Amino acid sequence: MSQYRAYPAYKDSGIEWIGQVPEHWQVKRLKHLISQCQNGVWGDDPLEDGSDTLCIRVADFDRDNNVVIYNPSTYRQITKEHQDSRLVSKGDILLEKSGGGAQTLVGANVRYLGEEPAVCSNFVAVIKPSKMAESAWLNYLMASMYALKINLRSIKQSTGIQNLDSEQYLDEGVAAPSLDEQATIAAALDRETARIDALVEKKTRFIELLKEKRQALITHAVTKGLDPNVNMKDSGVEWIGQVPEHWAIPALKFLLSTPITDGPHETPVPAEPQDGIVFISAEAVSSGRINFSKAWGYISRADHKRYSRKYKPQQGDIYMVKSGATTGITAMVEDNREFNIWSPLAAIRANSETAPKFLLYALRSTEFQAGVALNWSYGTQQNIGMNVLENLPLPIPPYKEQATIAATLERETARIDALIGKAEQSITLLKERRSAFITAAVTGQIDLRGKQ
Repeated sequence: MSQYRAYPAYKDSGIEWIGQVPEHWQVKRLKHLISQCQNGVWGDDPLEDGSDTLCIRVADFDRDNNVVIYNPSTYRQITKEHQDSRLVSKGDILLEKSGGGAQTLVGANVRYLGEEPAVCSNFVAVIKPSKMAESAWLNYLMASMYALKINLRSIKQSTGIQNLDSEQYLDEGVAAPSLDEQATIAAALDRETARIDALVEKKTRFIELLKEKRQALITHAVTKGLDPNVNMKDSGVEWIGQVPEHWAIPALKFLLSTPITDGPHETPVPAEPQDGIVFISAEAVSSGRINFSKAWGYISRADHKRYSRKYKPQQGDIYMVKSGATTGITAMVEDNREFNIWSPLAAIRANSETAPKFLLYALRSTEFQAGVALNWSYGTQQNIGMNVLENLPLPIPPYKEQATIAATLERETARIDALIGKAEQSITLLKERRSAFITAAVTGQIDLRGKQ
């Protein structure tokens, strides 16, 4: 941001998180910049007769761009009294009052830019700017406060849910320029954030293309092999198609040393990290690897010993998520660390005639994943039974060819993963720059007057 100049003169704001502010800015409380902060309402089930009202939920928050997602679809039956007092109009700001999570603080804000009259749910409050605040600038200011975790001291925890004390939050000190200057700053921020967002979108699309290329590479190698001139035969399975003539197509269970099993069907008592054993579930499985930073938590050594009588993790084992939104996703145990798994994971162990790495790639192939999707069932969520999984057909070459294919895929996917990693790092830096630019602008660290 070195290309932006500072204001000519500054003064001490007396506010720790802001520090020095432009001399002509006024120090206020956030509450002085709003005319209303009204909690939302959930109302009754929709009648679907044209009388229902659009109801904006926290799920409709675009936290990256601080706006309401443009396709909210929840409608509720709201009384006229509640409509009149809680109506959300274009330009209003919505504040998350309850929710959050271990990695996400409650207190995010978004701006409503829709034309349709709406209300917000009971976990959200609608904020209407006062005559001293321009809506877009105020939204940027609150987004900066959230990024800097100024809302943290206003959060109350109850039964695992974070609740924002809006009275305490709105009592935070801020500094504000004139309405005209606010509008100028907001317009400059709109331009610069749009430019950064376009770069992020371009890099995100590049990542998607790389992932598509990686998936196509894996699928072709484990279903067609590496020899383009090999004779092919019909597999007899619609979702597999043709395979090399010398490959077998057994059921998965014939490639395993033990039947597919899973973790305990009970919720363990959490243990302290220093005394416990890492315990993972579906969240830790992605892109062929186990992400232990996303572990469920820790279990006692006694529970680990008890669960290990049924199944004990071993290097080379493969896990497949067998229930929930990520059903079918797989990962491999890469080392001999001590841990255990929960019941949403199916544990798959290759036999001596099956290369574990090849099996991992085969299970990740588009064709096998199609087979999983064709055979899963639905209850409250999608799931696939272990017996069903064991009986799915899987093309398999001789062991030596398996090892060659696996080694080739390791090398080629590593190259693609490196490109993905660089692009993801670039996106992280762009988002950090975006956040820093917003904070610098709304706290007066840089002067955007006259910027076009």
